[in-house]
Amino acid sequence: MCQSLPLDCLISVFSLLQDDDLIKASTVCKEWYYAAETPWLWRRMCLQRWSFCNVSQLLSDTGTHSWKAYYLRRSHLEMKMKTGRSCADYTCKSLRSHKGRVVGIAYLAGNDSFSDVWKQTPVVCSASTDGTVKAWDIHKGVNLWSSPAQSPMQDITVDPLQSVVVTSDSTGTIKTWKGVTGEEVACFNSGFSKTTLLSFNNKDSSFLMVGTVLGSLVVLTSPSLSEVSRHVVCDSFGLNLLRSSPDKKWILAASKENFDLSPKVFYSESVCFPDEDEDILCHSLPVTGCCAAVFLPSQPARLAVIHSDSRFNNKTLSVFDLTMKESKYKKETQAQQVASFQVTLSYRSDIILEARGSSTLLVTDGNHLKVYTFKGELVASFEDHLQPITALCVDSFRVVTASRDLSLRILTWRNDAEHGLTLESQYHLLGGSLTRSRGFTNVACDYSSIVGSVESVDGNDVLKAYTFDF
Repeated sequence: MCQSLPLDCLISVFSLLQDDDLIKASTVCKEWYYAAETPWLWRRMCLQRWSFCNVSQLLSDTGTHSWKAYYLRRSHLEMKMKTGRSCADYTCKSLRSHKGRVVGIAYLAGNDSFSDVWKQTPVVCSASTDGTVKAWDIHKGVNLWSSPAQSPMQDITVDPLQSVVVTSDSTGTIKTWKGVTGEEVACFNSGFSKTTLLSFNNKDSSFLMVGTVLGSLVVLTSPSLSEVSRHVVCDSFGLNLLRSSPDKKWILAASKENFDLSPKVFYSESVCFPDEDEDILCHSLPVTGCCAAVFLPSQPARLAVIHSDSRFNNKTLSVFDLTMKESKYKKETQAQQVASFQVTLSYRSDIILEARGSSTLLVTDGNHLKVYTFKGELVASFEDHLQPITALCVDSFRVVTASRDLSLRILTWRNDAEHGLTLESQYHLLGGSLTRSRGFTNVACDYSSIVGSVESVDGNDVLKAYTFDF
């Protein structure tokens, strides 16, 4: 029977099989084995399951890895991340060294869905009110370096392109640090007691967007921290919401401190490479009272904003498509509203807004997580936590929520033939004892690990690192 069909015909038949059946077929005989090992079959399955495979990187190293190995290893990892069985699927390490509250965490290097899932060692950086910034190897659970203590830290971001960590402290001092050694690179005195940071790359150049407490957007080079441009967004109110589009063409800047203020969207090239003969290209959105905002990952010029003109719980979620209109004599930014709907929120806590794909929006409401289409259809609502959600991570495979109840909830995406994209709640990751802590305050993820910061009762916050093994 094995020899009844030529190789091309066997491959054509095997293309109808799923991975488990293909592996079983390969054990029947030598001819079936060669057919089932055909790289084209496994490449096809990879691209059907993960449209974001790093094909060029994989093919450049075919001597070590194959499409079959890639498929089996990555699907095995996702199964572990979906089931979340303690010890069997992941390891948890407590990272202790800070003597203050952790104000932020960020991956300097990590495994994402585009990278080589065999090689990367995740490095996470954290900043604290103890005045230090630290880098951690979360696989080994060790502190790689720690900066000298200074004024209490207020914010942290990273520039992976330059392998640089950026921090701001309570005196308004912004510093860049070498990600490998922790050596200080540059220092910039903003003159403001509180700043908001956003790392940004444009045309292979790195920049730092700084939102000031008096409503200005300051653009600095990274890592040298030389001032490029400065723009008033909201006079006398803190600029505390900065977002960049996935294609790096747009920057949203807004204040959450006043219900009468409108968020502004800047064309990034005009603020990163200003021209004295041209005006800065920006657009004030026709909404006020911005509470949260996000660009949709697969529709980079699509921006969703939650806003309100009062202090009541009812909010409006509006979606805009941004465009650049060019004529013979001038350029002009435009924002076309493509959707707007009411979101009724039961809690007055901070709202977190994230997105997946080109049309799915996730909104936190106290201890609830709500999933909407960008047209306003509520497609799912989850109440997995006992206390409010404090942080949220979203990628193409899963969603991670962090809560004051000292747990992380893992939810995974599923493409259903009948219902389309759906989100399924899976399991909790526990962060320790509530008698010693006040719950999770931050969470960050890469493709194969999760790191959360736990606010400790004694004031010495701890990082919890969960690593899913391949």
